[in-house]
Amino acid sequence: MDMRPLSGRVALVAGATRGAGRAIAECLGEAGATVYVTGRSTRAGGSDMNRRETIEETAERVTARGGRGIAVKVDHTVEAEVAALIERISAEQSGRLDILVNDIWGGDPLTEWGVPFWQHKLDNGLRIQRQAVHSHMITSYCAAPLMVNRKDGLIVEITDGVGYRYRGSLYYSLAKISAVHLAEAMAADLKEHGVTAVAVTPGFLRSEAMLELFGVTEENWREGGKQDVHFLQSETPNYVGRAIAALAADLDRYRWTGQSLSSWGLSEVYGFTDIDGTRPHWGRYAEENGF
Repeated sequence: MDMRPLSGRVALVAGATRGAGRAIAECLGEAGATVYVTGRSTRAGGSDMNRRETIEETAERVTARGGRGIAVKVDHTVEAEVAALIERISAEQSGRLDILVNDIWGGDPLTEWGVPFWQHKLDNGLRIQRQAVHSHMITSYCAAPLMVNRKDGLIVEITDGVGYRYRGSLYYSLAKISAVHLAEAMAADLKEHGVTAVAVTPGFLRSEAMLELFGVTEENWREGGKQDVHFLQSETPNYVGRAIAALAADLDRYRWTGQSLSSWGLSEVYGFTDIDGTRPHWGRYAEENGF
């Protein structure tokens, strides 16, 4: 088995400061890729998310796992910043960009759960669309020509949930479903150019923020099940990271284009596990429990 199947490949993980984005960047690096990691949180100053993680840390972790991590501060809602990023990648990598992962989010503090859409703060709802939909559109718009020129590439929309079901809050749901449709629509437009576009969801993600919310660490995370039994079915961000790395390394990945995929489903196809050797299957668990 080739332990570095992405050697020589160039990736951009947009929104790689923490959570799924950070793990995806690390797993792509572990497979040998050069990975540009972007976000707004740097050692020089944080974002309005007010978190401690930075893109520099992510880049260092990519390099530590065998790849080459390159941190670039970018606000993906600003077209000029994204265009400058893509111009830099093109100049530094001889016009090559093999993998784009759109993982910009930032909507957790803006989502008002249990509130009907007409009572939800409209500004927050619209801001979710700007951060988690418009940013993805801008980034793909700027990046796709590099892939079209080479007749190859993979664009991944990170979302929450498979398909088009309602996700419990109109503005949250609209953003996550938009990612699914962006993948489907981009796949249609890219069909004649050999570029693959998919949406991929993790299950119950055991991110840094979620561990803090439950007052646990990765070492004792199962203690969180005392607060919420569903937490016992959670997965680390590395699970979806390994899913994206496996997908990117698949020479026949185009068979997936336009589809809405999951970490657990791709695990069944590619045979990877989470970091503890298990294969969480949030889809089956959710179906069995009626949600």
